[in-house]
Amino acid sequence: MRDVHSFARPDEAVVRHIALNLEVDFERRVLRGIAEVRFEKTPEARRLVLDTHGLTIDRINIDGGGEATFALGDETPFLGRALTIDVDEDTEVVSIHYETSPDAAAVQWLAPAQTAGGKHPFLFTQSQAILARTWVPCQDSPGIRMTYSATVRVPKELMAVMSAENPVEANDSGVYHFHMPQPIPSYLLALSVGDLAFRRFSDNSGVYAEKPMIEASAYELADTPKMIEAAEKLYGPYRWGEYDVLVLPPSFPFGGMENPRLTFATPTILAGDRSLVSLVAHELAHSWSGNLVTNATWNDFWLNEGFTVYFERRIMEAIAGRDYSEMLALLGYQDLVATVAELPPRDTHLVGDLEGRDPDDAATKLPYEKGYSFLRLAEETVGREPWDAFLREYFDQHAFQSMTTRGFLDVLNARFPQLDATINIDQWVNGPGIPPNCPKIHSDAFVKVEEQVRAFESGTPASKLATKQWSTHEWIHFLRHLPKTLTREQMSGLDATFHFTDSGNSEILHEWLLQAIDHQYEAAYPALERFLLRQGRRKFLKPLYQKLAETPEGLARARAIYAKARPMYHAVSYRTIDQILKWSV
Repeated sequence: MRDVHSFARPDEAVVRHIALNLEVDFERRVLRGIAEVRFEKTPEARRLVLDTHGLTIDRINIDGGGEATFALGDETPFLGRALTIDVDEDTEVVSIHYETSPDAAAVQWLAPAQTAGGKHPFLFTQSQAILARTWVPCQDSPGIRMTYSATVRVPKELMAVMSAENPVEANDSGVYHFHMPQPIPSYLLALSVGDLAFRRFSDNSGVYAEKPMIEASAYELADTPKMIEAAEKLYGPYRWGEYDVLVLPPSFPFGGMENPRLTFATPTILAGDRSLVSLVAHELAHSWSGNLVTNATWNDFWLNEGFTVYFERRIMEAIAGRDYSEMLALLGYQDLVATVAELPPRDTHLVGDLEGRDPDDAATKLPYEKGYSFLRLAEETVGREPWDAFLREYFDQHAFQSMTTRGFLDVLNARFPQLDATINIDQWVNGPGIPPNCPKIHSDAFVKVEEQVRAFESGTPASKLATKQWSTHEWIHFLRHLPKTLTREQMSGLDATFHFTDSGNSEILHEWLLQAIDHQYEAAYPALERFLLRQGRRKFLKPLYQKLAETPEGLARARAIYAKARPMYHAVSYRTIDQILKWSV
């Protein structure tokens, strides 16, 4: 497969292992050291081509001996520069002495004031989709797998963890050694450094967090072993040894990142009542769909995310029941409808068309939710029992391999030859929008929520609504279905009764703040500014800034807030918001 987002030429020479020896320099905000790259090549190949972006290459040695000649190609937008290393017939290893840029897009350096403890700095990386090349010279394509090891030197008061075998407590030397024996694609390379603590849940699971956050994190994620058990019952053994979660500072740009052995997670899931932990089920599910069987290119992104959403909801169904998982599915369908309405038709196909574009553009709800709907339709068509047997076999037979959409469809059609004629697979994969045979999702709980929305529209005061023991998902559904025009008195009544503006639940608060912007509910504006200043999760930031930017007054407010907030956002987030607000640095 040719990957349009990588300069690598794996048909000539392909990386098999990287051994990192890095020093973390918080003062200069750089990583510096050596990447020892072991590779295989064809007999006639005389070059190894790697991806880099913003790296300063000092020198390169061949097989631990003399220096190699090398060249950096021209800078290409969002792809960086090809690093071409001249090799001999017998060359197996090159040692690259390099340093990252202080502006490396994958790496976020946090000052002590940006952390929960307030005393020590913090670092984390985010390599997906093609940002690994900003901190490690590598073949940065999801279709190329490698093992890795690392020695990382950090300030002695801090602890380092990676997407690998990890320590569970800090040592006195500040030197940490890591090993990842299973082959992974480069986007799963991950490093974090901070004043961390660890709490164990079971023999193979636990949670890391900054010390002031560790007890809340341990409480919130205590059901992780149950999720692992449910996942293994569905689709086979967990193959990565340990499954831990690292709760990061709030500037982390995603809900979670499925780095093998160590999921990175946003602190916005810490609602205090374990109501948002389906995110952990999602990242755990990636241990099969994504980490184990990986999309070959970013055009096949739905193979990672559609499968994972499907698997996540099956895990939550096993743990919390069908009614619960159907609420998740219906909220996801609402997200899909909204996403299709926003995107140009070509970007609503399951198979992406990303040549000449940053693959981060594919990170919409479309591959997640349309992919889920397609897989759910297949399950409902062939029956759950044969479908589960098929998926378990699929993960077993293709473990630690890459998969294209065409490859998956060949496997699917071989098992279920009548499926295509029944559900029109091509319409799902290569057609725009939401096909008419999309599964119908019903939630009895949401029917009752809609009854309360109608009662409110008819004049029932907020204090008289029947909302006792509603879950987060019911509240989101309620807020999404409020009338388009509410008076200030109605907004105030809702807020006085349900305390939305002061909610500690990030999902509920986000939906309420969207309503506040729509209805110019000024009482919530201070909370809106605090929310945008205190967390950097792109899922929340993008809709709020978009909503603000719809009016001149809102745009002015958004830009004033963003001027203060941008320094704490990760590059993944601020690049998106820069475009929305037409921000220039």
